[in-house]
Amino acid sequence: MKKKFSFNINHESDIPKYQQLVNSINNAIAENILGKGEQLPSVNSICQKNQLSRDTVFKAYSILKEQKLIDSVPNKGYFVAGETRKVLLVLDTFKAYKEVLYHSFIDNLPENIIVDVQFHHYNIDNFKTIINNSIGKYYKYVVMNFDDKEVTSALASISNEKLLLIDWNIHSDSKNNYVFQDFGKAFYEALEQGVDLFKKYKEIVFIYPPFTYHPKEALDYFKKFCSDFDLNHKVISNPKDFFIQKDIAYISVSDRILGIFLEQCREKDLEPGKDVGFLSYNETPMKKFIYKGISVVTTDFNELGIKAAEFVTKDEPMQYYVPTKLTIRESL
Repeated sequence: MKKKFSFNINHESDIPKYQQLVNSINNAIAENILGKGEQLPSVNSICQKNQLSRDTVFKAYSILKEQKLIDSVPNKGYFVAGETRKVLLVLDTFKAYKEVLYHSFIDNLPENIIVDVQFHHYNIDNFKTIINNSIGKYYKYVVMNFDDKEVTSALASISNEKLLLIDWNIHSDSKNNYVFQDFGKAFYEALEQGVDLFKKYKEIVFIYPPFTYHPKEALDYFKKFCSDFDLNHKVISNPKDFFIQKDIAYISVSDRILGIFLEQCREKDLEPGKDVGFLSYNETPMKKFIYKGISVVTTDFNELGIKAAEFVTKDEPMQYYVPTKLTIRESL
């Protein structure tokens, strides 16, 4: 039996009453409590039953009309315009490989899904504001995780069946839905595939600058890989100490460092893949074309977007690790 729709207004809440009305209808449409063509309560009845002013109700209905979720017919009232569902996508920053993820996600959603995108920039206050302002407004939440102890509490108000964590397995538990990449064992296994290429060089240098938020787990597995295969290695954390040398291979998680590497190659007349090596983290559409091609170790961001879209469109649990692979090009 279909659940009957009703408003539940909390007069003590900090959320404006018009927004509570908007959220209620958004949720009801998203959860199929209200279907296309169904008539909504009249302005007068909402006012009387919920002790609200007409201005408050009109404001809520106007916002929903602007969002094209409802429509009005003169002398008949307000109706659900379609089965539109809103999804919140929270990313860290917008980089080239995130664009691949974003377009893959969008392209695999039906037309009745509207996606709002927000960026937390690894700032917990910004993250909490985004999440707090979104509660009740969305059908599903797709959130890129990051390393801050307050992330879990900030997400606690979102029910598990509506929340998908993506990219990094941190501050999650066995109950969460997720689509993650593996920055440890899978990274090691990708490096292992290129071990013969690394052996061409006298030393392997991992550049891990302080401005990166890349999981430090990768550093541990880099060191393990080099130790297991008896490769000379070191880690550079200060970009000012990065000066390329012949017969050295470099691994970097930052495209900023890639730019510096290529600039120094030109200045010192060193040929990538012959005189020096370079392995970049995270595939982007341009890396196959830059300087005869840049070798990359990367997860499949296209697949990550597809799996996230699958979570939105199917009411099923999702727990999945996207494979990490090594793509060899001329730079290594």
